[in-house]
Amino acid sequence: MQNRARLLKQYQTHLKKQASYIVEGNAESKRALRQHNREQIKQHPEWFPAPLKASDRRWQALAENNHFLSSDHLHNITEVAIHRLEQQLGKPYVWGGTRPDKGFDCSGLVFYAYNKILEAKLPRTANEMYHYRRATIVANNDLRRGDLLFFHIHSREIADHMGVYLGDGQFIES
Repeated sequence: MQNRARLLKQYQTHLKKQASYIVEGNAESKRALRQHNREQIKQHPEWFPAPLKASDRRWQALAENNHFLSSDHLHNITEVAIHRLEQQLGKPYVWGGTRPDKGFDCSGLVFYAYNKILEAKLPRTANEMYHYRRATIVANNDLRRGDLLFFHIHSREIADHMGVYLGDGQFIES
């Protein structure tokens, strides 16, 4: 509970100091931005060597490409997801919850934050995410902002709780 209160206070202070990096716009400006993005992708086919809904072999090639994993694209996805998480600070914990108007459980919060922005959708529960075949285990000293954290309370094989690493030893959870 202290972690949540501290994160909420930090986030509120952060919002006061800094303008949001997410650009809000009307439908026309969003359409224009999408069209511009499509034109950029056509001009630079090397940005996406294969469709994002490709076979596992192509996903593996993307995972092995460190340039892709360290790209601005991945950084932007992470920051958007963390922004979505931070917007939910102070919402009630609701077992099975996945909606901002009702509340979240731990995996529902992560599901909400990431699934609108990822091409490959995450499973719904903490344990399913823990066993997700496309996931990669990361050592504690290699954690990066946006990495998923899993907690084993009852068994080493089952993830009972989860959160998202924010950096500097902090994480966000429901």
